[in-house]
Amino acid sequence: MSVRTSGTTTTADGRRSEGLAGGQPPAPAGEPAALGTGLGLDPDDLPDGLVVADETGRVICFNAAAARITDIAPEDAVGRPLEHALPLQDIEGRRWWRLTDPYGGLAIRRGQPERNLLLGGREVLVSARYVRSRPTGPVQRLVIALRGTEARRRTELSHAELIATVAHELRSPLTSVKGFTATLLQKWERFTDDQKRLMLETVDADANRVTRLIAELLDISRIDSGRLEVRRQRVDMSAAVRRHVQAQTTAGQRPDRFLIRMLEPLPDLWADPDKVDQVLGNLLENAVRHGEGTVTIEVGPVSDATSTEGTSVTVSDEGPGIPEESMSRVFTRFWRGSKRGGTGLGLYIVKGIVEAHGGTITVGRAPAGGAQFRFSLPVATPAFMA
Repeated sequence: MSVRTSGTTTTADGRRSEGLAGGQPPAPAGEPAALGTGLGLDPDDLPDGLVVADETGRVICFNAAAARITDIAPEDAVGRPLEHALPLQDIEGRRWWRLTDPYGGLAIRRGQPERNLLLGGREVLVSARYVRSRPTGPVQRLVIALRGTEARRRTELSHAELIATVAHELRSPLTSVKGFTATLLQKWERFTDDQKRLMLETVDADANRVTRLIAELLDISRIDSGRLEVRRQRVDMSAAVRRHVQAQTTAGQRPDRFLIRMLEPLPDLWADPDKVDQVLGNLLENAVRHGEGTVTIEVGPVSDATSTEGTSVTVSDEGPGIPEESMSRVFTRFWRGSKRGGTGLGLYIVKGIVEAHGGTITVGRAPAGGAQFRFSLPVATPAFMA
């Protein structure tokens, strides 16, 4: 019989052979095949914990990930009965292996789905697979996968935070919309035309706010799932920057607050025009809302000789800037540089859009002391040639 510790096989006569990588002798007649796969794979190469018990219920494999997750040394587990080597309990304190009885239960069972169990006071995600010599035969191998709960807990916390933020951001505009529309329906004739216009303009602005939030949530969903589509077309970055500056001045900003620097000639750029507009609009809006002084937008070719040919855009202001301790969190969800509104999702989406184009984005301190965002996009190829 073969006994496997973390990455090493020990045969009954004391000989040792390394891992699943190869060279494992064939199993004797009548004995189940050893754990080797012929794929050059060692159990310690697996990202999740792997524990394997033989037909007698004794542990024959306990990889490094399982040792890290359970805090049990492989040499303390291999060769021992599974119930003692891995004393799992459910949330009610019942011993898991006695409860599930993998070796003596129904012969049609194929395994156990992943569930949260307790091991010495710590939580572990456990799933099991029953390996049988024939569909209803006895269990020859019990293969157990172990995973830590930290990553799932962080994901659940992030989802809860997202739900709370969305509920908060939706409540305010919807309350306003409901209030004004109910008032207008009930007392329409009591208001002047100017009062009605003001109420309807407020409803329209709040509806736009809700629409923008929904669009951000859809973008986050696509970014997280890797489904953000990039439809590459020819983009004139100079014209796009001037268009966004014009939009800011039309909205009431002073024209002399913006300084545009063009370092030409620029290489041909193939990117998604709508998403480039989304990136530029977000960075300029942040600079205007959270920064002070002159907002400088510099557009030029990528200057780093080691980088792929492309176009870079730098947006900087003269405000207080971003504290050093916060720069590592700028592109995370819900980060807010100040209390001046916003959902805290914009820069997370900007980073996702830039990276979907194969580009990079960084944040730092501007020469005048404010915040400086710089993103670069590779030249790439048009969608119809990709």
